[in-house]
Amino acid sequence: MDLLDKNNRFNLANLITFGNIACGVVAIYFIVKGDFLTAIVLAWIAGGLDIADGKVARKLDLSTDFGVQLDSFADFLSFVVMPSFLLFYALQSGMTGRAQELIVGTVFVLYIISGLRRLVEFNLKADAGGVAKFFEGVPTPLGAILLWMLYLIYSYGLVENVYVIALLVIVIAWSLNSKLKIPHP
Repeated sequence: MDLLDKNNRFNLANLITFGNIACGVVAIYFIVKGDFLTAIVLAWIAGGLDIADGKVARKLDLSTDFGVQLDSFADFLSFVVMPSFLLFYALQSGMTGRAQELIVGTVFVLYIISGLRRLVEFNLKADAGGVAKFFEGVPTPLGAILLWMLYLIYSYGLVENVYVIALLVIVIAWSLNSKLKIPHP
């Protein structure tokens, strides 16, 4: 198995992306268990792997359409689904009943759909190996960071109202598919 073969589905860049996916899946496990700190550490590792896979793919000429799709799947899991679970599970401590849980849960479903839409739109415009100067709309890793900031704001009691946090999640969901120009790092 040649890790530097562009046509190998398990080339070095894709293995790094699979590591991102593994971090996202394991982080969700820890969220469900209530171990948010371990989940956050895994999320940051996933973020590092997300940066590394693209750099490795471009530097070693391993960029492929398969890699673009795989990277978006990893982004969906690690930067859309996982942080949504983290914040939703954290907010459950402040929810007073089933109706509130349903309303807030619906907000997170909408966030996940917005994140998925953003990634699909990105893939439709993507060029394997190409890097645009600006993102149109907030990229999902930045959306995840914003959700983690909401987690901290809520966890430290700076904002205790679950509906205020949910409203901010809606704003972030909107920003994922907005026309905002975000510089590419």
